[in-house]
Amino acid sequence: MESRQLRYFVTVARERNFTRAAEKLHIAQPPLSRQIQALEEEFGVELFDRASRPLAMTEAGRLLFDQAVLVLERMDEMKSMLRRLREAELQRFRIGFVASTLYGYLPEVIRRYRVTRPNVDLTLLELTTIEQIAALKEGRIDVGFGRIRFDDPAVQQTLLRNERLSVALPLQHPLASRMDAIRLRELASDVLVVYPMAPRPSYADQVLGLYRAKEVKPALVREVRELQTALGLVAAEAGICLVPASVERLRRDNVVYRALDEPDAVTPVIMSTRKGDRSVEIGHVLRLVKEMYRKEGIAFGA
Repeated sequence: MESRQLRYFVTVARERNFTRAAEKLHIAQPPLSRQIQALEEEFGVELFDRASRPLAMTEAGRLLFDQAVLVLERMDEMKSMLRRLREAELQRFRIGFVASTLYGYLPEVIRRYRVTRPNVDLTLLELTTIEQIAALKEGRIDVGFGRIRFDDPAVQQTLLRNERLSVALPLQHPLASRMDAIRLRELASDVLVVYPMAPRPSYADQVLGLYRAKEVKPALVREVRELQTALGLVAAEAGICLVPASVERLRRDNVVYRALDEPDAVTPVIMSTRKGDRSVEIGHVLRLVKEMYRKEGIAFGA
């Protein structure tokens, strides 16, 4: 006797019709009838009075029905208990990230993490740095990768590296044909597109801060929600945009990238964790980052 046969029997008994039971079980009627017959042969009794309309159980059938319902309910309870146990034992790790870090080394770090931690349930959430701080404190993520320095007694931030900035120019921009680095003051007459619009402070404030430090005032500042929109406006010749150098991997028609001749034109890549969190997984991610930086010749924390 198999649990499947008991489920078939209980369904037929409840539906009081082989055809309806077969439809509910999503099987054909002949194999359903054969399974019930096999059950009757095993017990040596008839379970249904097939001459009655609608189908009725025999006395033996009613006895088996009561016991079968109890057995199946108990089996469902055991499956549920084991599923909850498995889920409780499954380790979870949640990473928050700002979109621009996906054009750098973060995807490779995540790939290597999955390879080395196949039994960990990894979740990825796109969040701004400010959103990451709140998510860390609320326990919704375990680590965040962003670009904004933020003082919070409950959060620890580790500088991974400072990434150079590039300027995204329209293909027909007068400086687009230049191969050498561009000074910020050469962009003073251009409309500056910054992102994200909110929440603030954000990467947009880093760019605007660089302009102020160089005493350069753009012709106009246009704020947009995200990087893709900013590059779309650049392609449409509606302005220029300062982006992390890794974004150059994101090729887009009618957009060219040029280096900036400004030594402090950088944006940090920062890993944020809960203060005092000694998680093995966080340590493992940090080791993966350092290994990758060594391989690529990138100075960690500089």
